[in-house]
Amino acid sequence: MTVKAKKHLGQHFLKDENIAQKIADTLSYEGYKNVLEIGPGMGVLTKYLLEKEITTYVIEIDTESVEYLQANYLNLASRIIEKDFLKYDLKEIFNKEPFAVIGNFPYNISTQIIFKTLEMRDHIPEFSGMFQKEVAKRICSKEGSKVYGILSVLTQAFYNADYLFTVPPTVFNPPPKVDSGVLRLSRKEDYNLPCDEKLFFKVVKTAFQQRRKTLRNSLKTFNLSDNLKANVIFGKRPEQLTVSQFVELTQLIEKDSK
Repeated sequence: MTVKAKKHLGQHFLKDENIAQKIADTLSYEGYKNVLEIGPGMGVLTKYLLEKEITTYVIEIDTESVEYLQANYLNLASRIIEKDFLKYDLKEIFNKEPFAVIGNFPYNISTQIIFKTLEMRDHIPEFSGMFQKEVAKRICSKEGSKVYGILSVLTQAFYNADYLFTVPPTVFNPPPKVDSGVLRLSRKEDYNLPCDEKLFFKVVKTAFQQRRKTLRNSLKTFNLSDNLKANVIFGKRPEQLTVSQFVELTQLIEKDSK
């Protein structure tokens, strides 16, 4: 039995064993006892995770893939979660225990996977996996880059992001139309921001919605005082600011509104 890749689920099954092993080796497996693989398909990556000294769980929405895994990975059967990662409350499985996340992620939900990981950052110290190359590059890019944006700043506020290697379309069935990229996120030792975190998210998202404008113009909805808008930082465009400068910007806006 093999599983047919389903277009509506964005499935492209990895068929290269070496790359599967390389992805499994991207995590440190230190500081947590559990790892969760998103979208295991037919288990090409799962197989290498099961060799590690860690408890592997998988979460899979595709019934056919679940049946395949249950038939072929008997020692995993009780840890197959047939749910949608984006909608499922993982505390039901892990309670407050930390866990790592790994996977060959469906392209159509990859940025949503990142946002859910950020929401669960208290529980996820490490994360690695495969994205569309341009998305992986965007997540890891630094200020000044054309692709630096909301995803880069929000992720790097809490995690160190490393782009590891590029994967060609030929190692998938069916092959996607673009290259893929593997990245690793390692949560920062101190990942609590010295500002209002909800406001930080709002400032970053609002600033990049009009990325060609200066912050003075793009952040108009915050009703900033003229005194604050005179600050030199407001003459910059969002892609010129480092993550720590976005934190400083949030602190300034916070003080201004009091």
